[in-house]
Formats: sequence, C-alpha cells, structure tokens
Amino acid sequence: MSTIALHDEHNHDHADHGHHKETLISKYIFSMDHKMIAKQFLITGIIMAVIAMGLSILFRIQLAWPDQNFPFLETFLGKWAEGGRIKPDFYLALVTIHGTIMVFFVLTAGLSGTFSNLLIPLQIGARDMASPFLNMLSYWFFFMACVIMMSSFFIQTGPASGGWTVYPPLSVVAKAMPGSGLGMTLWLISMVLFVASSLMGGINYVSTILNMRTKGMDLWKMPLTIWAFFLTAILGILSFPVLVAGVVLMVFDRSFGTSFYLSDIVMGTDILPNEGGSPILWQHLFWFLGHPEVYIVIMPALGISSEVISVNARKPIFGYHAMVYSLIGITVLSFIVWGHHMFVTGMNPLLGGVFMITTLIIAVPSAVKTFNYLATLWRGNIRFTPAMLFAIGLVSFFISGGLTGIFLGNASLDINLHDTYFVVAHFHLVMGSAAIFGMLAGVYHWFPRMFGKMMNAKLGYLHFWLTFIAAYLVFFPLHFLGLDGVPRRYYAFTEFEFMKKWLTVNVFVTWAAIMAALAQVAFLFNFFYSIFKGKVAPQNPWESNTLEWTAPVEHLHGNWPGEIPTVYRWPYDYSKPGHDADFIPQTVPFSQTMSSNLPHDFEGNAEAEKIQQDWELANPVTENKG
Repeated sequence: MSTIALHDEHNHDHADHGHHKETLISKYIFSMDHKMIAKQFLITGIIMAVIAMGLSILFRIQLAWPDQNFPFLETFLGKWAEGGRIKPDFYLALVTIHGTIMVFFVLTAGLSGTFSNLLIPLQIGARDMASPFLNMLSYWFFFMACVIMMSSFFIQTGPASGGWTVYPPLSVVAKAMPGSGLGMTLWLISMVLFVASSLMGGINYVSTILNMRTKGMDLWKMPLTIWAFFLTAILGILSFPVLVAGVVLMVFDRSFGTSFYLSDIVMGTDILPNEGGSPILWQHLFWFLGHPEVYIVIMPALGISSEVISVNARKPIFGYHAMVYSLIGITVLSFIVWGHHMFVTGMNPLLGGVFMITTLIIAVPSAVKTFNYLATLWRGNIRFTPAMLFAIGLVSFFISGGLTGIFLGNASLDINLHDTYFVVAHFHLVMGSAAIFGMLAGVYHWFPRMFGKMMNAKLGYLHFWLTFIAAYLVFFPLHFLGLDGVPRRYYAFTEFEFMKKWLTVNVFVTWAAIMAALAQVAFLFNFFYSIFKGKVAPQNPWESNTLEWTAPVEHLHGNWPGEIPTVYRWPYDYSKPGHDADFIPQTVPFSQTMSSNLPHDFEGNAEAEKIQQDWELANPVTENKG
C-alpha cells in the first residue's frame, strides 16, 4: 500500500504547481522537470561525443601518416603540433581525453542521464523524480565536470596524459611529463564532480523506482528499460565511491608528499624520496569501479534494445523473467571480475584463476540476453525503423565484441594480448559501439516523446548503414594488429620493424574512422532540424504498450493532466492471439480483453480466473487461440 500512498501524495503535491508562470531560466536552464533535464543530458552528451570523435580523428591521422606534416594541425593545436606534426606527449593527451569523455561523459552520463530521466517517471507512472532538485543538481555537476575537463586544453601544460585509466606514476609524479601537471589535477577535480553527479542521479533513480510506481505497477510489470536503469543506478552507487577514494589518495600523493602509489622512482638522475607505495593499489581501486563501469555503460543500452526490439518485432520479449535475472546476475557478478584487467601485474596465479572463472561465468547472463533478443526477432512481424536497426546493430556488436572477451578473460592468453590493439578492438565493439548504438536506438525511438516531432527515417537509414559499416571497418582490423603484438597507445608504428607492415592497415582504419565521423553529420542535421521543423508526431507513433505514450505530447510538468493511469498488465502484450489489434497497452484492464486473456495473465487471482472461465463458457470459440 505504501507505494500507492506515496504516489498519491506526490500527485496531490503537483496539482498546485502547474499554474506558476515559468521563466526562461526555470524552464530551460535550471529546470526541475525530468523531461527537460533528460534533454539537457542528451544535448550535452551529443556535444561531448562530437568533441571526443574529433580527438580520435586527430590521433588516427597521426597513426596513419606518422611522417607527414599537416599544416592544419598546427592551425588547430598550436604549439602541440609544431610544424604540422602532433607531439608524442600531446598524442597521449588526446587518447586520454577521448577515452575519458566517451566512457564517462557520453556513455555514462549521456546515456543513463538522458534515458533514466526521461523514462523512469513516464514508464512507472510518476509525476516526476523523487527529488527534482537533486535531479537538477545532478545535471549541473555533470556540466561543470565537462567544462573543467575541456578547460585543460587551454592551459600551458595541456590536458591530462596518462591514458583514461590514469595509472601511476605518470599521473602522480607531477614532473613526469607536461600532462602530469595541472592538466591531471583538472582531470581529478572533473572526475570527482562527475561522480557526485552520478551518485545524485543514481540515488534519485533508485528512490523513484522503489517508491513512486503507479497503482498496479509491481516490479514484474515494469518494462525492461526500467529494470536496466534501476540496476545500473545501484551499480553506480556502490562502485563510484571507490574511485573517489582512489582519487583522494592520488591527490595526497601529488600534493602532500604521501606514498600510496609511489615507491623507488628514479627520474633522470634523481631518486624520488617516496617509498612503500604500490601503483598496483591504484589499479585495484580503479578497476573495482572500472569493471562495474563497463556494465553501467552497456546495461541501459541493453534495456533500451529490449524495449525497441519487442515493440518493432510486434512480439512479447522472449523470456522476460530470464532477462531480468540476467541483468541481476550481471549486476552481482560485475563486482568480482575486476582482476581480469590485472592478469599481468604479477598476481598470484590462483587468484588469476579465480578471476578467470568469474569472468567466464559473467558471459552466461550476457549470452542469455543475446539469445533472448534473437528469439524475440525470430518470426516477428518486424518493422525496420531506424531505432530497430540500431537495436539490432547493438546485438551484432555485443556478439562480435563479446566473443573476443573470452580470449581476454583467459589468464594465459591475456599475457600475449594485454595492452595490445586486441584489447582496444574488443572494448570498442562490445562497450563502445554497442552502447552508442543502444543510445542512438533510444534517441530515434523516444524522439517523438521528447520533442513531439518525428525524425526523418531516410536520413536515419543512411546514418545507420554508414555508421554500422564504418564501425566494423575501424575496429575489426585492429584485432589482427593485437594478435601480432602491436601495443596500444604508441605514437608511431615506424619505430619497430615488426610494426611497419601494419601501416597500410592504419591508413585504411583512419579513412573508415573519417567515414564514420562524416556519417554523424546526417544524424546531427536530422536531430536538430527535426526538433524545429520535423513532422508533428502522433501520441503513440510506434503503437507501443508502455505508459510514456499515454501522456500528452505537449510538455506539462507532472506528465499527466488528470489522474495517473492505472496499470493492469505487463508491457509486452504484442500480437496476442484473439485480440483485434496487435498491441494492448498496460492501461487496458483484462475485463476489456476477454477474448485474448490467457490463464497465466491472472497471476493466480482466483476471482479473475473464475470470471474469465464463466465468460469463455458463455462465448464458446470454435478456433483455438493458441
């Protein structure tokens, strides 16, 4: 009962607020409406993604043509590309900031921030988040983190350059290289603000889902999107504080002379006084966040794909309970696999074996999800909307990228493959490309819900095919570099004889990356043009069952003008035998669908089953409904 009581109080609480005159600042800037905050996260995420992609094109140019001068690089980058060639220090800075932006600012904040904010209140039937104020703070902390991270490009010594994992001693000894100075300090401040943002968001998402579901919406009637956002938020709340602890110790080492991560360091002819620390400690603290982080990135994308695939295959999602339990399994197991990033740190082989087993076990729930997607698609009445194509693209990347994870999760094989391009290829497919495709599927699918307009489908198809092909052309060849032992993060492949044969492949990969970047122009034009000039969307353009499509298209604070709808059924009643339409929204009571009700729909409610049996006796059907 407490769920309904809480929801009713919230319902009453907002009744008086609808009439306040909203100013430009309260509506668009410091908005507390979850739908506006979702748009802020999305547009900020898109801007950061464009920046990160630009950085990747810069360092891909360096890898493809290491001995050539490009005058335009000096125009853009000034002293960091004197004579038109990127300096080795700055190359590492580009790689560092590219990785940080993509993993944290685009695929964590941009993905979770956008869709958790947009969909949690709308799909569970709430007026807004549990704390709209905390929600607003969450966005502005994220925005400040972005500004501070980008400001490091405008300081004398340049941005942080220790790789996105900022391993000591490069990240701790401020004199180690230019990017170890102020740029690294800004990186650390930015990450603490980002973690604060994630925690505020996560606590809000969990509170909202547990306490503010509408009447009838129990946990087993929630769409898989909500399950994914819920478990992702729990992962974030439990793992991000560990990164902050690690960062605090790093600040102590950098500024106060402690030795948590440093011992026996020689710089040139100087021996540093630090003794007794261990850089491996940072790896433990970082990867204890870092591995749950990759699931924080992929789980919302998997949830979005579940919804999009089911709606557009016009079929109930295959194995709903198995999908939920596999998400729960991933959430639990993701905390006991971080050591597979550290097989070559000299850890005890027994411990390596334990981490290897847990890593291979976590592949099982991921495989369950994959098979369930394929089974949902099987013999479905598929509508190939742009969103559906991107969701199927996610499944493709999840399979092809996931298979290489089996190689890397093996402690003995990892000795050869660790820190090579094989690792880069693996995570760019399974985490990078898959999560980006999940995010794009969500944008195309819920764009009408966000902006009341439709995106152009033809441009969407162009965007999908160019991006899908380019992503495979970029990342697939990199596996072969890795198998040959080519290390990641090297500035030029001309230094070692055995690497020179890969130069032509690098040229090919760079052209593919440029093609991928150009493909995003179609998306950016489609996105911003459709906001203002797109075709006006109907209320439920995809004929979907979930609650967000019952709310009016015009944006009102509180989502529904009258009472919040009551939920009677699960969200995946598509193509149900005996029903005249191929979808039955969650708000339709079973009493209105007597001809299509099935025994398991009533969840053991004897009274409802009796009414159904009486109706069936009174209305005998000649054909079997399945």
